Amino acid sequence: MKNNLKFRFTGILIMLVTCAVFSAVVMLLWNTLMPQIFALPVINYWQAAGLLILMRLLFGGLGGGLRGHAAHRRARGDGHLFDHGNKLREKWMNMSEEERKEFIEKEKEFFRFNRGFSHFHEFFANGEKPEQGGK
Repeated sequence: MKNNLKFRFTGILIMLVTCAVFSAVVMLLWNTLMPQIFALPVINYWQAAGLLILMRLLFGGLGGGLRGHAAHRRARGDGHLFDHGNKLREKWMNMSEEERKEFIEKEKEFFRFNRGFSHFHEFFANGEKPEQGGK
């Protein structure tokens, strides 16, 4: 129990020091670049910390990593993170070599930009491609 409390305290201390360092870096970068480039005002340390919090709320950055069960699976080495429940991967693993090549060719055809919607004709009963305007 005592080791667990010490571990948590150390983690919180590291987090606080990291936030303080990031705030100082943001302040220094802002004050070096923004007033000269965009004619914005100089900010202080607490405003830089507020910017970090705002960025976290708006963009969800600065944190991240694996969360929950997936993180534990990755740490234990129980296989790849995306092995379970990935339907496309399961389908791919069950395809023969010929089916894989056919799948790849269909996807290449679909994502060619100069042809428009290449699979669009499959929605029509007679199989004819609709006329494309301007071509």
